This record gives sequence, C-alpha cells and structure tokens, in this order.
Amino acid sequence: MKALRKMLVVLFGIILATLAALWILLTVIHTQVSPRVYTRVADVPPAPVALVLGAGLWADGSPTPALRDRVETAVDLYKAGKVKKLVMSGDNRFVNYNEPGAMNHLAIQLGVPAEDIVLDYAGRRTYDSCYRVKEIFGIRQAIIVTQRFHLDRSLFLCNAMGITSVGVVADRRAYQSLPWWEMREVLATAAAWWDVNVRHPVPVLGEKLPIHVN
Repeated sequence: MKALRKMLVVLFGIILATLAALWILLTVIHTQVSPRVYTRVADVPPAPVALVLGAGLWADGSPTPALRDRVETAVDLYKAGKVKKLVMSGDNRFVNYNEPGAMNHLAIQLGVPAEDIVLDYAGRRTYDSCYRVKEIFGIRQAIIVTQRFHLDRSLFLCNAMGITSVGVVADRRAYQSLPWWEMREVLATAAAWWDVNVRHPVPVLGEKLPIHVN
C-alpha cells in the first residue's frame, strides 16, 4: 500500500510538472508573438503575401466556416492593398480532398484574380506550410491568416523558420468547436516547439517555385 501511495505521488508530481511546463511554454510564446497579432485588416502592416492556412472541408468539398473565414479575411487584405499575392496552403493527399483548390475557388468568386493566387498542395500541417512557403516559394515576409486560437503557434513556427511575419485574426463568427480546438492547440504548440528545437522534420518538398511580387 505504501509503495502504491508513493507511486501515485510521483505520478501526480510528473503530471503537475508537465502541466507547469506546458503553461510556461504557452505563456512565453504568447508573450513573444502577441505584439504581431492584429484584429483589423486596416491596421496590418503590408507584406508581399498572405499565407492562408487550411482548416478543413465538408464532405462535399466546400470550405468549413473556419476556412471560409480565413479566405474571406485574406481577400480583404488583398483588396485593401495590404498584400500582392495570396498563398493558399492546405492538404491535398487524397483524390477527393483538395483544400487549396477549394480556397482558390472561393477567393476567385470573391474577386481575386487567379494570377494573384498561389496554391500550396502540401500544407498538411502548420509546420509544413511555414517550412514550404520559405523553401519552395522563397517568401521571407508574410501576413499569416488564421483564427486567433491558432495564431500563436503559426507565428512561432514561421518566425522560427526565418519568415518575418505578423498575423491577422480571421474570427468572423462564433465557432462551436472552439473549446476543442483550444484544448488541442496546447499539445499542438508543444509539438511545434519540439519539431523546431529537437526533431527538425522535413516536409514534402519539390521544385522551387519562387513568387515574384512587383
């Protein structure tokens, strides 16, 4: 019984230490990136491109509300003259799942010329999108477009990879899944820190396709 009690105390201590480490990590990252987060398109400093991150599709291939809001916010940036190009980065591993294609279609419907939209078909996760926008497309400065809960990790990753970036909040409505997204983001941010500082994974790459902005 004494051994079991001791084991439970040790286990509890490990859990507390882990939670404390996660809290410190999230606090440090949030403090570092918060000055680069904007809630209004009008306040965002201009950059060559906006990096629009994928957020899922419905079964019929249309954008989820979160993804639609990201695209609409990016279109607002483009129409306000804040960026010259939109990089639509998402997952396209499966025949019937094409995030960049759906994002591209919506942006064109909203008035962005096709020639000012660049599609990244291998943005399977945020790490990959940030890695590829620099290594494949040659971008060194960008505005990141996503929801507020996701901006800390996105800005951390892009800045860690040498991309000077700011973020604009794409929250245009209330999201039913937000509590789950926020809980998931805790572990995703810890995984992002591990990838940047320890694991250094290399995503799917390929031919370099530099974006030329006039």
